[in-house]
Parts: sequence; structure tokens; C-alpha cells
Amino acid sequence: MSHRTIDPKTIVTLGVPNYTHAVASEAATRWLHLSGQVGVAPDGRTADGALAQCRQALANVAALLAADGMTVDDVVHMRIFLLDRADIPALREARGEFLGDRRVASTLVLVSGLVDPAWKVEIEVVAAR
Repeated sequence: MSHRTIDPKTIVTLGVPNYTHAVASEAATRWLHLSGQVGVAPDGRTADGALAQCRQALANVAALLAADGMTVDDVVHMRIFLLDRADIPALREARGEFLGDRRVASTLVLVSGLVDPAWKVEIEVVAAR
């Protein structure tokens, strides 16, 4: 199975790392929809700072993918909820570490709060294999 990015010249190119307007999953037979993951470690501790929380949320995503026999290569969409616009560079850094050169369809929404006031980010993922 392969994932094909779609970025037609009829839509503006945003120049955002790891971003594509759309992903087509050819011959996908299994889809995995992850609930929003936050920067909380398995021991229940919330990571300090935006970069650490983004990295932990993505580590949680990786653990869920692995639990279903998938990898980052199966990710086709990310929906990210972020509290502070100033944390976008930290998010992009963590997302770049997680995705490498891969580009996925994604949505970034700035929100006024998450369930726990200590949380700075929540990341939902859709994967296909």
C-alpha cells in the first residue's frame, strides 16, 4: 500500500514543513483513528514546556501505532490543537522529528484550553495500512 500526496498548482503552497493538502491511500484495508494524545508520560507526569509536551504526545502516538502493528509511515492525517501561537515552532520541531521527510495532511487549530489546564497540545492521528 502507498500514500500519495496531492498538492495541485490550483491551490496555494503553504511552505509548511511536513504538510500536504491531501493524502490518497492506495489499497488501504485497515484504518486506525487515534484519540487526541497529550504530553503525559506513561507514569502520569505532564511534560514541562511545549516542545517536551509535543514530543511526548507524538511518542504516545508512536506507541499506539506500534500497538496495532503500524508505524509513522502509515500516518495520513494529523489534527493538532495548540493553546499558544508562540508554541508553533516547538510543534513544528517535534513534528519534524516524528515525521522525518514525510508529508501528511494536517490541521492546526489554536484553542483557548484543553481538559487539563497544564496541557499545551493535543494531537489526533489517522493512519492507514
